[in-house]
Amino acid sequence: MTVAKPSSRAPSESWHALAPEAVLERIRSTPEGLSEQEAQQRLAQHGPNILKRESQNSPWKVLFRQINNPLIWVLLGSAALAIGLGKVTDGLVVLAVVVLNTLIGFIQEFRAGQAIEALARMVPETVTALRGGTKISLAAEKLVPGDVVELASGDKVPADMRLISARNLQVEEAALTGESVPVRKQLPAVAENASLGDRTNLTFGGTLVTSGAARAVVVATGDTTELGRISRMLGEATDMQTPMTKALATIGRYLTGAILAMSVVLLGVGLLRGYALSEALLVAITLAVAAIPEGLPAIVTIALAIGVQRMAARQAVIRKLPAVETLGSTTVICSDKTGTLTRNEMTVQALWTPEGAWSVSGVGYAIEGEFQAEGKPAGELPPTAVELLRAGVLCNDAALQTEGKGSITGDPTEGALLVAAEKAGVRVKEIRGRCGRVDAIPFESEHQFMATLNEDGEGQRAIFLKGAPEVVLKRCQQDGASHDAVLQEMDRLASQGMRVLAVARKAVPASHAGLKPEDVEGGFALLGLQGMIDPPRQEVIAAVRACHEAGIVVKMITGDHQKTAESIGRKLGLPEGEVVTGQRLAELDDTQLQEVAASTHVFARVAPEHKLRLVRALQARHQVVAMTGDGVNDAPALKQANIGVAMGITGTAVSKESADIVLTDDNFTTIVSAVEEGRRVYDNLVKSLAFVLPTNLGLALILAFSVAFFPIQEVAGGVLAPLMPMLPVQFLWINLVATVALALPLAFEAKEPHLMRRAPRAPTEPVLSRFVMVRTAVAAVVMAAGAIGLFSWELQAEADRTGSEGSLRQAQTMAVTTVILFQIFYLLMCRSLHGSLFKLGLFSNPMVFLGIGALVVLQLGFIYLPFMQKIFGTAALGWKDLGLSALAAAVILPVISAEKAWRHRRTGGSIPAHASAG
Repeated sequence: MTVAKPSSRAPSESWHALAPEAVLERIRSTPEGLSEQEAQQRLAQHGPNILKRESQNSPWKVLFRQINNPLIWVLLGSAALAIGLGKVTDGLVVLAVVVLNTLIGFIQEFRAGQAIEALARMVPETVTALRGGTKISLAAEKLVPGDVVELASGDKVPADMRLISARNLQVEEAALTGESVPVRKQLPAVAENASLGDRTNLTFGGTLVTSGAARAVVVATGDTTELGRISRMLGEATDMQTPMTKALATIGRYLTGAILAMSVVLLGVGLLRGYALSEALLVAITLAVAAIPEGLPAIVTIALAIGVQRMAARQAVIRKLPAVETLGSTTVICSDKTGTLTRNEMTVQALWTPEGAWSVSGVGYAIEGEFQAEGKPAGELPPTAVELLRAGVLCNDAALQTEGKGSITGDPTEGALLVAAEKAGVRVKEIRGRCGRVDAIPFESEHQFMATLNEDGEGQRAIFLKGAPEVVLKRCQQDGASHDAVLQEMDRLASQGMRVLAVARKAVPASHAGLKPEDVEGGFALLGLQGMIDPPRQEVIAAVRACHEAGIVVKMITGDHQKTAESIGRKLGLPEGEVVTGQRLAELDDTQLQEVAASTHVFARVAPEHKLRLVRALQARHQVVAMTGDGVNDAPALKQANIGVAMGITGTAVSKESADIVLTDDNFTTIVSAVEEGRRVYDNLVKSLAFVLPTNLGLALILAFSVAFFPIQEVAGGVLAPLMPMLPVQFLWINLVATVALALPLAFEAKEPHLMRRAPRAPTEPVLSRFVMVRTAVAAVVMAAGAIGLFSWELQAEADRTGSEGSLRQAQTMAVTTVILFQIFYLLMCRSLHGSLFKLGLFSNPMVFLGIGALVVLQLGFIYLPFMQKIFGTAALGWKDLGLSALAAAVILPVISAEKAWRHRRTGGSIPAHASAG
């Protein structure tokens, strides 16, 4: 089949299934590359080798999104009406509130990361290409399908390419495929349905050559590469609204509707009672000011910011504020394996020789550990096992740094062999110094082995062979029984998800000066097998258990092999079941995928589109999904997930820019700590809502009662107006200064008992649950009754001066003070929505008393300072007035205590699932 437009074919189709010669023929190129004329034509036809970048929102669009909120529009309309009616101070104060909230939201959104910009930076600037058989340095963006490119160690791969020649080529593809170690590349074609990680004859744009050299023909550039495909998926992935964001939006819509309806009703009532139109409109504006919780956005933002600081102290850096709360609602954590659940340090865990088998303790690159035969105590190894470890050191190109925690330079698999030898007392530097290397045949992916010729330390020489067991075994002299034993052990180790290497030795004369191909054809004696794995972090096992106790499902999604994934999943304590591969996922429709995504806990050999589909499938089941990852391949899923968690140490710039949270220690355990902190933040936000909303409803009730039942008075110009228990500017004082000063300390409340032993709240469950609404109604009625009662009492007590300005101002000041003191007492009851204040600990949150102290000082200024009296229309109160206000406000304490006791008896003392439940 002839391909008319070679670059339109993505490598995901069939380039990997063709021989190099067939690829060159199909793409109409040669081993010497394209002619300059042909290259220019293809560049004009297919465009430059760059990733298209999405046009970003302008600052004006971002700003408008902050204003485009029903409650904001109501406040803007109220401010405009107030100014139009001559109430300039009231209008400007409302406008100031709108401006403050808008700026907070604008700054938060405009600083969001640019993930596709980071993707574009992964393409190198220049490459070495062949044009007409001549090597040239070429700008990477000018590469076209059919160009032949040379690759060497340290190079970034500039496009998706099919190898046409290679020697000892290894490519780091973890960012793209999730493979935990560099991939050894080879020339032969592979199956057409091979997954991305198994296309060993392709190199992909954005990956890194770690060793070897190669020539390859470009088969896809720009947006048609795997990197480009991820870029498109990243653009298609949607930033999910958090549960709290959705809830607040819903609350805003309901509040807006209710406020507008009540405003219309009060306007009508006022006109029926004879109010002037301007005064009736002022009543409607005052209702909007009273009923809208103007301070709530600031309270939510600051509470989340406090959560950010707490999480940063626990190694989780929050990039987007709402992510703090979302973590607390997480129902599923989809985690990458390498480096997150595992240590990202290959470790030898099993040793086998014909004389016996040993398990190896200790993990990672630290050299502490022991060898233990089955059923026997740890002890010294026999000479055959020591020789196996010694050979693994000599037939090895890696280097080991043993100081501190230990580290390796070179291939992680070879590094694991060095660490195992050190654990047994075989000193790497010493043995290499005594048994110097004479010659070597480096690892070739076609041959699957490495061979070295070394001095044996006793005046002779030996050839050491290391590689795939089936390759090494056929070069060894063994009888049938021992051959079967080796195969049985290979199967046993492989079934545990281990990568198995065989090591053999052949003695040669001291005169043997070099290695020839025939030297490694046969005559070897098998020394044994070494099985290794990237082991799970020990602390992660406990973290996974904690997730299960908290009702959170953990799923492992990895690009690694099926057996390896199955073994790690079992060690981590994930529920047993079928391991589903990316190849199978690709065969499922959306409905089938939802079933598999819900029931499966381990996924292997997955590609970027599989991760994205899995996240969407879980979200279609109404799950709140946290997705972890560190590679380019994880970026679309990180962006799509309700909460994207990137790795700070091993993570690519793309994954970090796409994520909501970056873990500075790359540890799954940190996610669990962050979830705990998220639940605490959510609880405290619900407490803030339960504290703030009764004030707004109570103020609305005060206003409605006064319009409907209070007498009408004549004001300046003979205009009829209602007798108001509070002025509009006094409503704002309560809403902004008092409410915010008291609500903020709730953000510092300690976590509730059994926080991580309760199920996540349902994502569809409203924040304003029946419990919160009932509590709001009860508290609002108590507050309104106290304020109205004392206002009326003060006016009646001064009957001889009823209607005078001084008496009215004093009564209004008393009503405001009653509400303020009510808020102080009610705050104490909101520190735990269900339990007793004394069980929680009266002084467990010192910030509460700091907030109360600050508000008391402000309120005293509000009552007694002349300039405050002028601004807010207040009058000084006597000690008796203050005492009566405190007494009326304190009624809320026994009322809420009784409500808590009744609810406790009704539920049988069970712990609610979350703060808003009851």
